Amino acid sequence: MGALVLTQGGGFEPPGVDFFFLPPIFGEVTKPMVLVVLSTLIISVYFMLASRNLKIVPGKGQFVAESIYGMARNTIAREQIGAKDFRPFVPLILGLFTFVLVNNIFGIIPLIQFPTMSKIGFPIALFIVVYVVMHAVGFRRHGFLGYFKHVMFPPGVPKPIYLILSPIEAFQKFIAQPLALAVRVFAAMFAGHMIILVFALGGAYLLFEASAGLKPTSLVAWAGVIAITFVEALIQVLQAYIFALLTANFIGAALSSEH
Repeated sequence: MGALVLTQGGGFEPPGVDFFFLPPIFGEVTKPMVLVVLSTLIISVYFMLASRNLKIVPGKGQFVAESIYGMARNTIAREQIGAKDFRPFVPLILGLFTFVLVNNIFGIIPLIQFPTMSKIGFPIALFIVVYVVMHAVGFRRHGFLGYFKHVMFPPGVPKPIYLILSPIEAFQKFIAQPLALAVRVFAAMFAGHMIILVFALGGAYLLFEASAGLKPTSLVAWAGVIAITFVEALIQVLQAYIFALLTANFIGAALSSEH
C-alpha cells in the first residue's frame, strides 16, 4: 500500500464498510435480499431436477446431489448427532450447508460478486433457527430442569467447583457457542470480500491514477485478486461445512445422555 500513496492523484483510499451497504434495487429490496431468494430457488430447482429421474448409474447432476446429501447425512449428521437420533435432522443440516454454501459462493461469481453472509443479519437469522432447534430438542429429551442440569452440572466435578463452572457452562452453551456460529461465517465472508476489494480497487487505482512507472504494478495487484479468489473459494466451502458441522454437534450435545 505504500506505493499507492506516491501517485499523481494523491493517496489511495481503501474500501470501507460502506461498500457492504448497497442501495435498494427497488422499494426496500436490496441486492442481498434478492440473492437469498435466488439461492433458495437455485438449491430447490437443482435438487428437484437431479432427483427427477434417478438411475442406478447416476449422471453427473445426480452424482453431485447424492454426494452432497451423503456428506450431510453420513459425514455430518450421523457422526455428530449419533446413529440413533440423526435422521430427523438431516434436512436441516443439508439445508443449512447448501444455503450457506451458495450464498458464500455468490461472492466470487462474476456480476454478482457479493457474499450474502457478509451481512450479519443473515447469519444471525440462521443462528436463531439453530438456537431454537438445539435447545428445543434438549428440553424435550431431558425435561426443563433436567436440561439445565445437563448443561450446567457436568458429572464427576467436586460440588464447590460448580459455583464457578456452572455459570461458565451456561454462558458457553446458551450464548457464546451458538453466537460464535453466526459471527464465524460473517467474519470470514466480510474479511475475504474486503481483501478482494482492496486488491481489485488498488489495481484499478494504480492503472488509471498512478504515474507511468507504477502502472505495471497494477498487474501484481490483479494477480493477487486471482490468487485470493481461489483461497476465498476454499474458505467459502469450509465455512459452509463448519456451520453445518457445528450445528449437528450442538444438537448432538443437547441430545446426549452425557455432558
